Amino acid sequence: MSAREQIAQLEGNIGQAIIGQRDVIRRLVIGLLANGNLLVEGLPGLAKTRAIKSMAKNLEADFSRIQFTPDLLPADVTGTDVLSKDASGSEFRFHPGPIFANLVLADEINRAPAKVQSALLEAMEERQVTVAGKTHKLPALFMVMATQNPIEQEGTYPLPEAQMDRFLMHVLITYPPVTDEVDVINLVRGEEVLAAESAGETDITVERPNVIPQQAIFDARREIATIHVSDAMVRYMADLVDATRRPGEISDSLGRWIDIGVSPRGSIALDKCSRTNAWLEGRDYVDPQDIQAIAHDVLRHRLGLTFEAQGEGISANGAIDELLRNVALP
Repeated sequence: MSAREQIAQLEGNIGQAIIGQRDVIRRLVIGLLANGNLLVEGLPGLAKTRAIKSMAKNLEADFSRIQFTPDLLPADVTGTDVLSKDASGSEFRFHPGPIFANLVLADEINRAPAKVQSALLEAMEERQVTVAGKTHKLPALFMVMATQNPIEQEGTYPLPEAQMDRFLMHVLITYPPVTDEVDVINLVRGEEVLAAESAGETDITVERPNVIPQQAIFDARREIATIHVSDAMVRYMADLVDATRRPGEISDSLGRWIDIGVSPRGSIALDKCSRTNAWLEGRDYVDPQDIQAIAHDVLRHRLGLTFEAQGEGISANGAIDELLRNVALP
């Protein structure tokens, strides 16, 4: 199969385990192909963790889950040097932490203190960690998918803007429609039946015939790198980002709502994600729909809203809607 067919199969396999979250699945795949990290936010029970684990299950990749808690230490994430003794003597040997995996689930990332959160910065940006002055490279296929719960504030440490900007996209998960809720109930019941039937059995080898190899991801990335982006589309992305830095010149509403604009990382993320979306749609060029399709996920966590916007009940999504209405195509 071609790389596109394999990625389509991966998307379909995840969709069999996740009901009613097609947009979320597409964002997870875009993040993987664009070689970025994702922040996934949603209320409890909306399959944030399940979606990420389903991706790992259907991909030839090592999966690691880090449950963030207030007492977590940086070494619990990165690993540490341990004194080892043998016949030839003793020496310090590095024992890798859970960050050394292909897909890393940072569950409830906002429950960990700043020191632990910062331990992820080098890994997310440089794809390496430094322990005791020595640098250790992370796998070639590496992706951090962090989750956070937006309604609980006690015992949490909000992510600083500097770390939020490191995430390629900020993906929001919402409640599914009632018809999908019915399918969710039936799906989970079916899984419970299978689990009950196999209870007590030992030495069972779980076969995964439809697992997508890592090479398919690398092949897809090479094809995405060749997607054509016209000068007009590049200017459109730059105009969108620039408008967040001088919102008052674009519209009175944006001038009242936006306090801090988007950094150049936002422009780069728009380019990466729009090319990936075009490739997934089967095109070899980027059009305005590709940029607009991912604009909210790329920009929402990079905008700083004013107190006036919060008082008016305007979210980052509302500000981006206004931005897309007022920034014209070149």
